[in-house]
Amino acid sequence: MYTEDQLARRARSKWTKVQIILAPIQFVAFLISFGLVIYYLVTGEGHMAATISIWIKIALIWALTITGMLWEYDMYDHYFMAKEFFWEDLGNLIAIITHNAYFVAQWMGADDRTVMWVMVFAYITYLFNAGQFLVRGVRSAQQRSALKRAEAATTSMQS
Repeated sequence: MYTEDQLARRARSKWTKVQIILAPIQFVAFLISFGLVIYYLVTGEGHMAATISIWIKIALIWALTITGMLWEYDMYDHYFMAKEFFWEDLGNLIAIITHNAYFVAQWMGADDRTVMWVMVFAYITYLFNAGQFLVRGVRSAQQRSALKRAEAATTSMQS
């Protein structure tokens, strides 16, 4: 999955820690916002709370995208669409475009319910993208664990 050099780069990059911190915060914001958007769509109440939660979620997806680009540069010497990270970046691009469709819908004068449905769609794209990152994260953790076990076995054999 990662070369030894890339694993070393990952460990050295300050953006790895930032991503590890921001990703769960964004997921919690997503859960809250999704709940508030659905509540508004079902009851017609809580529009302002849903709107504020959407703004927070959009700010977080941008923060993760920007810091993710910096992380990707540290890892692959590309800010975006490195071949090793192509599918994750494509998923992120789709998610960020759909999130920003909120502003387009507002600008075009869409009614509040339509704007909230735009966000439901955006949140579905986010879930697919988050799933990709979760799978990559699990595989990465498995790879690092296997390398540590191999190192430990080699060290104990040499002793």
